[in-house]
Amino acid sequence: MGIEEGAFEVIVPSRYISFTVPNLLSSNFTDYLDAKNLQISILDSPTPPSPPHRASQVAAMLVPRNRENDWIFTTEAGHLQLLLSAPGISRLILIGNAPNCDDDSCYLGKTYYAAAVVKDQTYMEKLEGILHPLLIAFVPKEIAKSGISEIPFLRYEDNVISGVILEVCVGSCVGEMLVEDVEIEDGPRREFRRRLRFKRMPNLVQTQIRVVPSRCSGSGSDCLQIGEVDLLPDLGVLVHPYLAPMVASLSLISGFLQEKFQSMTRPRVMCIGVGGGSLLAFMGTQLGFEVVGVEVDEVVLSVARRHFGLQSGGFIQVYVGDGIEILNDLACLGKIENNPGSSVAHDVASDSYMDNVDVFSSKFDVIMVDLDSTDCRMCICAPALEFMHKNVLLAAKSSLSEVGILVVNVMSLSRPLRDTFVCKLDEVFEELYEIDAGNGENYVFIATRSPVVPPPGDTENPFLTQLRLVISGAFIDSIRKI
Repeated sequence: MGIEEGAFEVIVPSRYISFTVPNLLSSNFTDYLDAKNLQISILDSPTPPSPPHRASQVAAMLVPRNRENDWIFTTEAGHLQLLLSAPGISRLILIGNAPNCDDDSCYLGKTYYAAAVVKDQTYMEKLEGILHPLLIAFVPKEIAKSGISEIPFLRYEDNVISGVILEVCVGSCVGEMLVEDVEIEDGPRREFRRRLRFKRMPNLVQTQIRVVPSRCSGSGSDCLQIGEVDLLPDLGVLVHPYLAPMVASLSLISGFLQEKFQSMTRPRVMCIGVGGGSLLAFMGTQLGFEVVGVEVDEVVLSVARRHFGLQSGGFIQVYVGDGIEILNDLACLGKIENNPGSSVAHDVASDSYMDNVDVFSSKFDVIMVDLDSTDCRMCICAPALEFMHKNVLLAAKSSLSEVGILVVNVMSLSRPLRDTFVCKLDEVFEELYEIDAGNGENYVFIATRSPVVPPPGDTENPFLTQLRLVISGAFIDSIRKI
């Protein structure tokens, strides 16, 4: 693409430019940047710098070797999430090997190894120094005039050792998505995980489950490599950072849930946002709930069944639909039942999910919401902004039983946005609680329809005992009333 002279002299909010230049690096650095061309992508922040970062700040990032095809680094959405995770940065420059194929299908089934190309600190600092003259050309005029010549390098780090893409497909609502198997470092251990990611927000892992080899190797599973053996879902454990905290919220109404089990009645949970379905499977198989899942994109459900072990039937039912619309419709339906002459009845009853209205019309003891935002420019990755509207929260409350709870995964870089959501929940619900997922990103908010009544200390509660067996008790103990 042609770039006008002086194009980078000023910060232009949300401007994204990506292009290639010949790789003229010396042979000393071609074991890291070895492509014929280098890919340079430049994104300006959607918002102007604010105090204490009044002046524009420019930073650069080297795309990790063998990750240059990852949507995190090849898309504007991924670039934006990287920029927003670095407070005060007005322009972020990515530089790496140019991908050798523009079609994602080129990389299906091909294993990449990230750990094999990690260099020591001295090597990386020398490489960054060699690239500095090239990057100076992309510094805004206001910074150049001030005499500031240093461009700090940010480092991208995760715990992925290797990975392979299993499938790339397109959903009618979420757009392009991929399923990948990755090998990760988990402390002293190695683990295999299967992940689902959307191209519209590639840095956010939508679903993550543990997978295990389908057969044992004589040399031991620690010697197995991604791509060498078939991997099968292990649905008996929750590895996604915020799912165990979401399940821990059940301890707040453990006495009520135990009473239901004693009366031979399964508690009911509605999961809005299915993804790979690991939460649904866990709630049904490990805790004995009647589970109703709602997913807006039918292709996501198809992927969940093929790759993540989602099975529906019996006490786990899954439906295609917009969970927010369903809550609103159920609220309208409740008004209709109280006012049979309402003119809204025909419109509500005509919706496709209403073929199963009996499944939804009975009250739920728990509603769990795991909905991602479609645009991280608002500094919130979850839940969807639409869910934060008061009418939706009122609709959710009306679908809960008297002792029911609403459990929401919240992922936001903005503390004010989280506080705003808390205020809206407080307007509608009786009590609010919070669990920190401990990863620096996710928080679980719990809103109760009725005041929480702690069970007597000397009362045996088999459900609570089981809950502490299947998830970390630390999350239960860390629940904080807001």
